[in-house]
Amino acid sequence: MEANTRSTGRLPAAFLTPGSSSFIDFLGDHSPQLLPGSRSLPPLQGAVELPHGTTIVAATFPGGVVLAGDRRATMGNVIAQRDIEKVFPADEYSAVGIAGTAGLAVEMVKLFQLELEHYEKIEGAVLSLEGKANRLSTMIRNNLGMALQGLAVVPLFAGYDTDREKGRIFSYDVTGGRAEEHGYAATGSGSVFARGALKKLYRKDLTEQQTTTLVVQALYDAADDDSATGGPDVARRIYPIVTVITDEGFRKLSEAESSEIARAIIERRLEEPDGPRASIL
Repeated sequence: MEANTRSTGRLPAAFLTPGSSSFIDFLGDHSPQLLPGSRSLPPLQGAVELPHGTTIVAATFPGGVVLAGDRRATMGNVIAQRDIEKVFPADEYSAVGIAGTAGLAVEMVKLFQLELEHYEKIEGAVLSLEGKANRLSTMIRNNLGMALQGLAVVPLFAGYDTDREKGRIFSYDVTGGRAEEHGYAATGSGSVFARGALKKLYRKDLTEQQTTTLVVQALYDAADDDSATGGPDVARRIYPIVTVITDEGFRKLSEAESSEIARAIIERRLEEPDGPRASIL
């Protein structure tokens, strides 16, 4: 969008034209080339290695939801970054965990944050959690061209539904297809192993503290079997990012809190390397 070069102090006409409360729609109408999915890539020959975020997990508990992610980014068989952050607040009552092409994923999250803020300012009301999930679905669908070239972004969205007064989780595929997950969910390269751990240990009556321990246990199991997922790194003091969303809003656990959970799990794993056992009946 071209800036107003006249020194009148007035906004460009595009800003004064009534339209959608969606910032993405606004940008698509006036400067579509700025949208990530509208960019054209040069012809490529062979695979291109870019940093990828890996495993994200989420689980609900009475009163809220926990969203967590490991800290490793990989580039092929190489560790590209050991301390990447993959979980971000979307607004006061929701968060996004990213898996896939790291650069595009972070850009998508920032645009999503702006989309929700823009809607709130234009409409004077907060978008419902269902509406937020739908907006993110549209953004992922707009990235389909990139995904077909190997630059996929597959996030996990979680939040506290103030209308239903409970935590909810939404998962996506590369086409923007959305599904609500009940109880727990995982995405990324280690999701198969993390989901297996969640499936055996999850209960509907878990407390907030138990749920935060549960997601770190699941990330530990994912790192145990998936080389792209990073486990707790005690030597470098790198621990999973764990966030909690309740009726009080979004809260990220401090490094001290995350390290305490991780260290307790490591201590128990010295006795039981495969982790806690679920009852047969």
